[in-house]
Amino acid sequence: MAHRERSARALDALGDPTRRAVFELVRERERPVGEIARHVPVSRPAVSQHLRVLKEAGLVRDRQEGTRRLYRVDPEGLAALRTYLERYWDAALAAYREKAEEGGEG
Repeated sequence: MAHRERSARALDALGDPTRRAVFELVRERERPVGEIARHVPVSRPAVSQHLRVLKEAGLVRDRQEGTRRLYRVDPEGLAALRTYLERYWDAALAAYREKAEEGGEG
C-alpha cells in the first residue's frame, strides 16, 4: 500500500471515537478482544470489527495465543502515520520561521 494511502486509511480509522478508544487500549499493552470489549460501550463483535479496520489501516497487529487472538499497536504503522503528520508540522514551523524573519526586518 502506498505511503499516502496508508496514512489516509490510518487517519480515517482513528476518526471514529470508539476506534480511537480501542486503539488507546491496545497502545497500553497487548489485549484480547474480550478484555477490550469490557472497556468500551460496544459489543464484542463490534470491537472485532473496529480491530479489523485498525488492522487493515496498519495500526494494530494480532497474534494467535491458544484459542484467542491478542492485539497490539503496530509500531511500523504508527511510525508511518507519525512521519506523515511530521511533514505538516515541519511545513508549519518553516512558515512560522519565515513570518518571524519578515517581522524582524521591517
